[in-house]
Amino acid sequence: MALQIRPCHLREAREYVRLHHRHSIPPVGGKFAVACYDGDALCGVAVCGRPVARRLDDGRTLEILRCCTDGTDNACSKLYGACCRIGFAMGYGRILTYTLESESGASLRAAGFVCEGRAGGAQWTGARRRDYYVASAEHKCRWVKRHG
Repeated sequence: MALQIRPCHLREAREYVRLHHRHSIPPVGGKFAVACYDGDALCGVAVCGRPVARRLDDGRTLEILRCCTDGTDNACSKLYGACCRIGFAMGYGRILTYTLESESGASLRAAGFVCEGRAGGAQWTGARRRDYYVASAEHKCRWVKRHG
C-alpha cells in the first residue's frame, strides 16, 4: 500500500517525537504537523514552525523542526515533500531544516533540499542555557529548499 500523508495535531506529533526520535526532544511549539501512514499504521510525523534562529525568522521562512519516523522506507522523503508543498502553498518562500553532520541527508536530497553547509555550534551556548538535554553535541548541517 502506498504511503499517505494525513493531518496531525501538534500534541500527537510531539508525543510521537518524544517516544521515537533517536536524539532530539519534541519541539516546544509549531505552526502545523503532518503524519505519514502505511495503511492504518502511523509510521512518522513532521512538525513545522518558525525558524529557531532569530536572524532567519523573516516571516517568509518555515523550519521543519522535527521529522521522525519508525524507519519505514520513503516515509521521511514523503513527510519532507508534504511539508514543502504545504509551506509553499501558505506563502513561504524558503523552507529549512537541519541534520547532524553524521547523518547523510538522503531523504532531504530526495525531497529537493540543498545543503548550505555547517550551521551553528556543537552545543547550546545562549545566555538562557538549559540544564536538560536539547540536542546532540554535534555540529549540524543546514538544508534549504526555495520556492520556484
